[in-house]
Formats: sequence, structure tokens, C-alpha cells
Amino acid sequence: MKKPLLALVAAIGLVTGSIAQAADAIKIGLMAPLTGSWASEGQSMKKIVELLAKQQNAKGGVLGKQIEVVTEDDGGDPRTASLAAQRLTTQGIVAVVGTYGSSVTEATQAIYDEAGIPQIANGSTAIRLTEKGLKHFFRTAPRDDEQGRIAAQMIEKLDFKQVAILHDSTSYAKGLADETNALLKKKGIKVVFFDALTPGERDYNAILTKLKSANPDVVLFTGYYPEAGLLLRQKRAMGWPVPFIGGDATNNPDLVKSAGQEAAEGFYFLSPPVPQDLDTPEAQAFLADYQKQYEEVPASIWAVLSGDGFRAAVAGIEGAKSTNGGKIAEYLHKSLKDYPGLSGPISFDEKGDREGEVYRLYKVNADGKFVMQKL
Repeated sequence: MKKPLLALVAAIGLVTGSIAQAADAIKIGLMAPLTGSWASEGQSMKKIVELLAKQQNAKGGVLGKQIEVVTEDDGGDPRTASLAAQRLTTQGIVAVVGTYGSSVTEATQAIYDEAGIPQIANGSTAIRLTEKGLKHFFRTAPRDDEQGRIAAQMIEKLDFKQVAILHDSTSYAKGLADETNALLKKKGIKVVFFDALTPGERDYNAILTKLKSANPDVVLFTGYYPEAGLLLRQKRAMGWPVPFIGGDATNNPDLVKSAGQEAAEGFYFLSPPVPQDLDTPEAQAFLADYQKQYEEVPASIWAVLSGDGFRAAVAGIEGAKSTNGGKIAEYLHKSLKDYPGLSGPISFDEKGDREGEVYRLYKVNADGKFVMQKL
């Protein structure tokens, strides 16, 4: 009877120890689209944040404790995201990284802010997200007004005279479309078409026919990469050679898979530097570790920016010497200056926006590779 009893005591001890260890960990949430049309972004976000947490824990964690990443799938859907955020706020997290889409992030902002939990979004660029006075909201991605300025500037430099603008009515896409539209008109560049498609459909020939009849020199599509790939494929099938420029949400390798290399060739898009163009020592070291761990490179810069969000959260905890959300947020606003991120120095202004200019112009070549343009 002694041996079974000793085994039971040992088992109870292991379980109790595990519970105590988990309770003693500092929990950082990750909200990402692990399923749905943006799943490739979410899966890369998860891999990056988990690898960074593993590396940080190997260095002793933060404030002398190990970091535990608590992940929730938002499905790329605002309603699902709201429920995911509510679940995360009950799990003892001290900060949260994510998420990708602006409308999805917007559904969660107030939940985290009311809970006093700093949120650092990685792919949410809609202007209004940081115009609400939320003290706990930050983002490592730039804002759409900056992207709109660069978009209008690039269209002018490329000497396009008549522009069609197509969006998808999401917070991000409509905001970028409106911003660029206003700036193009100020420059005297004619906008001959401004309308929206319905995301998730499989046939865009009707909207492409309308676009073609407007006779633009270029089409600016401000939506996301699944629809962009389909538009490019169907545009080629109808024999219309007009160039397309995408916003930063088209920066994903799946765009080429969806469109096909021939249809994707010549497509322009604006974006922060893609992973292979990141030249900071931190980025080079991390990307080598990532490739060794997962035998691939990150899908896009947006997943890398979730890594910057994780690094900023850890820096906030360390700098504030506290897991109190208000103190972490205050440190990020006032004291985090030019922190070495994977995508470059990280600082936040009083609104929680990332400071500095990060946009570049890319073009897809004949091999389906994204090539930075020098203008």
C-alpha cells in the first residue's frame, strides 16, 4: 500500500507544483486570426510570439518570472474577437498583443481599456483607433493617414493621371480610401471611380467591368490580400492590363498564390519593409532563429509587428517594474524611446501611435517575389 500512496502523493505534488508555477507566471495575451481568411497571418503571429517568449524565458523571463502566452483565436471577425477579448480579460493577462484587422481590433479596444489592460495591435492601421483617447491602446503598425500620404505621393511620382479607388467598406480599407481620395484631389489628380466590393465573394467580374468602363490609368485597391489576389486573377482573365496598387493589407505571400504569378506580376503595394528587407541586428538574429525553429520565414511584416508588440509589452513591464496595466501603459507612453524592435526603433506618442516613417513601395516581379522600389 505504501508504494501506491507515495505515487499518489508525488502526483499530487507535481500537479500542485504545476499550478503554483502557472499562477506565478506573468501572462501576456495574444489575440490573432488563427482561423478564417487571414489565418496565415494569425498562425505566423502565434509562432513569432511563442518563439520570442521562449527566448525571453531562457534569459530569465521578466521581473524574475517566466512568461506564459495565453492565445485566443479571433477568427478575423469582430464578434468573435469581442468574445475572445472578454475571455482573455478573465485569465490574468497583464498585456495583450494583437490583432490584425482594424475592424476586428476596434471591437476589442474598449474591453481591454476598461479592464486596464494595455493592448498593442500589430496590423490595425485605421486612423480612428487612436483618436478615441484610450489610455491603454498602442500599435506597432503605422496609421492610414501616413499610408494615404505615401499612396498619393507614389501615384503622383508614377505619373498616373486618372485613378480608380476600390475598397471593401471595412474600417481600414474605407479609411485609407477616403484619405487617399482627398489627397489626390488636392494634387489635382482625377479620381474617376470610388466604390466598394463585398469581401469574401468568389466572382468580381461585375465590379471589374465597372472599373474598366471608368477608364483609369491605375486602380488603387485598399482592401485585403484574399480579394486582391482574386481581382488580379480575374482582371487578367478578362484581358485588362491596367496596373493595380494595393494598400499594406495586400502584403502577404498568399496574394501571389491566389492570383497566380503571371497575374500578380507588376502589382504594386505599399507596406512597411517585408521581412527579408529588415536590416536591424535584432531582426536578422530573430529571423535566423525563426527559420531554424520553423523551417520557413514569417508570412509577412504584420506577423513580425506582433513580435514588436510582444517586445514592447515586455519592455513596458520591465520599465514600469510592475504588472499593473496603468503603470505599463504610462511607461510605454512616456519612457519607451527608440526601443530596438525587429522592424526598427519603437516609440509611442501620446495617442499610442508608433512614431517614425516606415512605408515603402513594392512591386511583384515575374517570380512572384516582392521587390522594394527605389523612387
